[in-house]
Amino acid sequence: MSSAEPMERRPGRPDELSEQPGLAGSAQWLADGRTTSRALVSAALARIEASRDSLNAFRHLRTEAALAEAADADRRLAAGERLPLLGVPVAVKDDTDVAGMPTYFGCDGELPPATADSEAVRRLRAAGAVVVGKTNSCELGQWAFTEGPAFGVTRNPWNTAHTPGGSSGGSAAAVAAGLVPAALGSDGAGSIRIPAAWTHLVGIKPQRGRISVHPNSDAFQGLTVNGPLARTVADAALLLDAAAGPHPGDPHRPPAVDASAAARRDPGRLRIGLALQPPLTLTRNTPHPEVVRAVTALAEALARLGHHVEEARPRYGLIGLSFVPRATAGIAELAALHPDPALLDPRTRSALRTGTRLGGRVVRAARAREVRQHRRLGAFFEPTGSGRGYDVLLTPTTAAPPPRVGTFDHLSAWRTDLAMTAACPYAWPWNVLGWPGVNVPAGFTRDGLPLGAQLLGPSRSEERLVSLAAQLESDQRWYEHRPPAPGTSRG
Repeated sequence: MSSAEPMERRPGRPDELSEQPGLAGSAQWLADGRTTSRALVSAALARIEASRDSLNAFRHLRTEAALAEAADADRRLAAGERLPLLGVPVAVKDDTDVAGMPTYFGCDGELPPATADSEAVRRLRAAGAVVVGKTNSCELGQWAFTEGPAFGVTRNPWNTAHTPGGSSGGSAAAVAAGLVPAALGSDGAGSIRIPAAWTHLVGIKPQRGRISVHPNSDAFQGLTVNGPLARTVADAALLLDAAAGPHPGDPHRPPAVDASAAARRDPGRLRIGLALQPPLTLTRNTPHPEVVRAVTALAEALARLGHHVEEARPRYGLIGLSFVPRATAGIAELAALHPDPALLDPRTRSALRTGTRLGGRVVRAARAREVRQHRRLGAFFEPTGSGRGYDVLLTPTTAAPPPRVGTFDHLSAWRTDLAMTAACPYAWPWNVLGWPGVNVPAGFTRDGLPLGAQLLGPSRSEERLVSLAAQLESDQRWYEHRPPAPGTSRG
């Protein structure tokens, strides 16, 4: 892959991306006969191809199959059929099985094609979506950058000298650049929310089990969930609704929600706790001043919208002691399935060894602590003797702006983990809990790099979080800010 010069842009400058409809807009255009699925899919494929050298967001395309599916969607639309996403192009992350395509999950080597769609892809197809391809992920989803010898470097559309984050970095780059209107990602330690923050997107980490991870039954020891990335809350909610629902064999089956309806609903007056202090980590890191400025400004906007906002200190405790065994055991389980482990990154092989040591009794004990962790952090949201608890927790999504590409090259496994923890200490506790969170754009650094904030809630609180995010979006109008078109030279 060729190297790209950094692209500079002042947030808010109009460009041709503003003429592209989002997910809901694409569905409406198709239903109204303003365009065809073949036109939308062909344009998406052309944009993806044109951006390969500058962004490198996709691992594989389904060019012929997607065009055939688009033609079929046009016939169905002409016959009067209507489905939520009939004929709309979308992308999925390359940890997601699509029949006939290998699921590399960022790894090198030869792997057989999947024999069936994952449950999430099956549901997207049932809603009428056309999956155009699979987006890049770092190896086995371990890091907050999307770079590797198997596929090269995926770059941030806002400035190609920087990472879009990870591990759903390919999905985030694809949506932020307007290659597709929305994409599916996965989140085991912030892997949807972090790249959403660093590319100015809405990213929803749903409740565990909301979107099936089948053919896995309990991905990464219950840490990982699937979820949407989009430019607007309505689009993210629509993709969430389309993909949501259990496989018959799923162990986690929360009751259904209507995220799209929630995006149209006023959230009411909420009590919101602002927590800038991250959970305890070995790095003793503090958030970057520009992160603090951006998240504090969002808190002030929420107060202006009528919510009660105050600084708060949730009791995270030593939640990291539960996260590490579960995360490394999950990596070990996947790495052990690779047909040629010698092709894996040395840091992955180190995680495999650690996860093997921490498997069995240790990981079972870590999972058993989840009940106590629910009680401890759940108390933040419950009424106390002094009044009602908080409805939402607001935190930074990351402690730092997006790092430059190559920042983590040649680091050991331990130093990579420390660097990732320092940059991204806020997201992973909600993976341990299995509870929902939404990244919302929080503006930009003075250099034009995107920043994000998390709206976090207790169990099964997606509808409240989506309603609040939609209200904030109406006030902040973050969807008006777009990166330059892929391949734009520095200006």
